[in-house]
Amino acid sequence: MQTMWAEPPLKEVLMDTQQEFQKFYQENLGLIYRYVYSQVGNSEEAEDLTSQIFLKVVSSIDHEHSRLSMKKWLYLITRSIIADYWRAHYRLPKSSLDAMLEAGWEGPVEVEVIATSSGAEERVERLLQALPEKYREVLKCRFLLKLSVKATALKMGVTEANVKVLQFRALKYAADLEQVVTEQEHRAL
Repeated sequence: MQTMWAEPPLKEVLMDTQQEFQKFYQENLGLIYRYVYSQVGNSEEAEDLTSQIFLKVVSSIDHEHSRLSMKKWLYLITRSIIADYWRAHYRLPKSSLDAMLEAGWEGPVEVEVIATSSGAEERVERLLQALPEKYREVLKCRFLLKLSVKATALKMGVTEANVKVLQFRALKYAADLEQVVTEQEHRAL
């Protein structure tokens, strides 16, 4: 006995699937492009990445999920593609030390030689002595002792936020002082 309900032909199923994907594509293309563009900041790259995203969607589409889960899946693919892009973009070229030496690199310069020859240590010490006590202490803790903000706060007996403010103000004050000292030295010459 034959049933009254015959299964639709394969061609009709494929056409429905294609139309459904086309509707999904049109609904989400603008959103995905804008999101990708906000992440990479370049329209050409955003277009390329958006096309990669939809190609990946087409190649592994799943018709059994709801539209909401398909949208979540689309954003997961988008984040994955963007992460891959940035990983590739920031991958450092590998070069050997021999190649760098052949190209003329002479290695690191001795810091002590530069500091002694230019009198930088004396200059830094004069600047530090000219700073108010709190500024001097925060700069010594942060830059000479290389303490973290938290450790500096504990040592000085202030909050971490206060350490950040003091450090900013101390650096600004020292820069202004350096400017004055440099101008005085130029006038003396």
